[in-house]
Amino acid sequence: MTQPQLVDSHCHLDFPDFDGEHEAVIGRAHAAGVTRMVTICTKLSALPKVQAIAEAHDSVFFAAGTHPMSVAKEPMVTVAELVALAAHPKMVGIGETGLDYHYTAESAAVQAESLRIHIEAARQTKLPLIIHARDADEDMARILTEEHRAGAYTCVMHCFSSSATLAQATLDLGFYLSMSGIAAFPRSADLRAIFASAPADRILVETDAPYLAPPPHRGRRNEPAYTAHTARVGAEVFGMTEAAFAAQTSANFDRLFWKAVV
Repeated sequence: MTQPQLVDSHCHLDFPDFDGEHEAVIGRAHAAGVTRMVTICTKLSALPKVQAIAEAHDSVFFAAGTHPMSVAKEPMVTVAELVALAAHPKMVGIGETGLDYHYTAESAAVQAESLRIHIEAARQTKLPLIIHARDADEDMARILTEEHRAGAYTCVMHCFSSSATLAQATLDLGFYLSMSGIAAFPRSADLRAIFASAPADRILVETDAPYLAPPPHRGRRNEPAYTAHTARVGAEVFGMTEAAFAAQTSANFDRLFWKAVV
């Protein structure tokens, strides 16, 4: 039987958890059917390492931006900087950016400023925006909607685990929801129901490695190979075969992350 071909749309291969192991980790991903990975830069000071990993591996692409939890401690990125970085052939997305009121609510204003900068860069480059949202559903829906009215852009709600209301608001804008290992946790029935109500052509899969490993690896370091475990649950959620779900999510990825098509 041919193994389903998957894409890990969001991981962090530059994190210290993977130091000295990139070849092995990427090799295990390929063996598990994960043909491409997007490694995400969370602050521009880390970009050289992120970019080098992508340049060294044909199957790895990267995105660049400033994570909302880092915004208050990092220099504010500019639209011009992000647009210039997007000229790199392996840079395929803008972010991750967004709002995090769970850990860093005190920097809400500067997070919103950074988010709007990233949105404008996504508009200008036509690259997808990669959104991190935690405990900020109302402001997130408002800003994304306001900005979309001001000028269209594409977007994925990475590691989606927010409310059905935010899911619908972003789907209404034509955005995508990404399914992480959280959706495979036994207690995530409500989240699985949110995904089940979404169109199958707006779903991506990811690991967010090294975080959020799905069962049977929960509690251990996550890695791109484990995309297959989340995809298996995703197939059940959508009533599809594993092969059909893998094909659907890969086609969705190709449509959104158009620069990563090989």
